[in-house]
Amino acid sequence: MERNTSIRGIEPVLPSQDIIRDIAWHKKHTGFEYSTGDKMYAVLKRDNQFIHLQWHADNADDPLLGGSVIKIFVHDIDPFVAEFVERGTIKPEKYQRDTPWGTHEFGFYDLNGNAIFIVQDK
Repeated sequence: MERNTSIRGIEPVLPSQDIIRDIAWHKKHTGFEYSTGDKMYAVLKRDNQFIHLQWHADNADDPLLGGSVIKIFVHDIDPFVAEFVERGTIKPEKYQRDTPWGTHEFGFYDLNGNAIFIVQDK
């Protein structure tokens, strides 16, 4: 069986001090509307594009303006898992299947502390 190793898209995850406030701001100022989430994490949608908002406490343990996060959405995650394990980028146990939020995914940090996630919707 041939695997689909193409990338579906990349979605930013922006830090937020107040998810509810920021959902309203985006609706008014950017046209992105609430799609799913809660007070800690929300996904906003406009057309077929998404912005994710993630709450941060803005303290030393959870800085609001720490590293950024990107999510790279793929059609078939298994070839990416194999590739990134082989490269030494991740250990196999970093791969999360069937997350509570409906994905299969793994993540790692770059040299600047930015989080990069590879994600497949279930």
